[in-house]
Amino acid sequence: MRRPSLKPCFLILAATALVSDLQAAGHKVLMITKGGLSVVEADGKVSWHTQWNGAHDLHVDQEGFFYAQRKNTREICKIDPKTKQVVWSYDASMSNGNQGKRIEAHAFQPLGDGKMMVAESGSGRIIEIDKDGKLLHAIKLKRDRPNAHSDTRLVRKLKNGNYLVAHEIDGCVREYEGQSGKVVWEYKIPLDTNRKLAGGHGLTAYGSKVFAAIRLENGTTLIGAGNNHTVLEVNAKKEIVWKLDQYELANIALGWVTTVAVLKNGNYLIGNCHAGPDNPQLIEVNPKTKKVVWTLDDYGVIGNNSSNFVLLD
Repeated sequence: MRRPSLKPCFLILAATALVSDLQAAGHKVLMITKGGLSVVEADGKVSWHTQWNGAHDLHVDQEGFFYAQRKNTREICKIDPKTKQVVWSYDASMSNGNQGKRIEAHAFQPLGDGKMMVAESGSGRIIEIDKDGKLLHAIKLKRDRPNAHSDTRLVRKLKNGNYLVAHEIDGCVREYEGQSGKVVWEYKIPLDTNRKLAGGHGLTAYGSKVFAAIRLENGTTLIGAGNNHTVLEVNAKKEIVWKLDQYELANIALGWVTTVAVLKNGNYLIGNCHAGPDNPQLIEVNPKTKKVVWTLDDYGVIGNNSSNFVLLD
């Protein structure tokens, strides 16, 4: 039997809260919803919404501005949440030598002082620009199967200055030295030899098209493994130290596993995209017990394509 959802008719979006030994509570998040971006409060109410299309990465800076892409991820925009107006933008397909090329920027990251990191699929590079779009730095990416749509998904600049890149179509996570661009660490998403490869994004798809990777404080890497339907935690020696499989959680199936985050209480928050109407879109899991302590579940409003979220707690 599925966990009950809190869905009063006067709410646009709702969250399910489960009582647990970890004091489960809702989380305030900025996330992709049907046709737009929404801020969902801890009680499940939508407090902010704007029509939007094309986002594949989300950020909020220290001043509270929102960042998302549009135009099929080509244009990165800074949004004033008070006015819902775009106050700055950068079109990766029309800048810094990319005119006439097919460019998709599935990942970006505000770096402070007006600087921005942009991961360009198509050109196969990571660049850093200033607030005027001037190129400050660039490195080339290793690509086994170059593809303007799926060279990368999420990319993050690490505290050590390196870049951690989820190479979707290559099915691997690579860490690049920040200045030289040399690959200093690489992890291939493992495949279950007893399971047949299958295209698509949903529950019956299967492959190694990775979506996200973040570096944890203990040095391990937490990976949202896309259509591998798994969450993996891997150490520097490339050993899996923690894993969550597709049907390991009671009454929940993992679809296209996307954005992952670590909460202050140590729990993992997992984006569950393309999982259909019978599964939640966000899942909080206690990694020690693998117990689900909270879910966000409103397929009617969030839909099947909510790939990204940012915690605002």
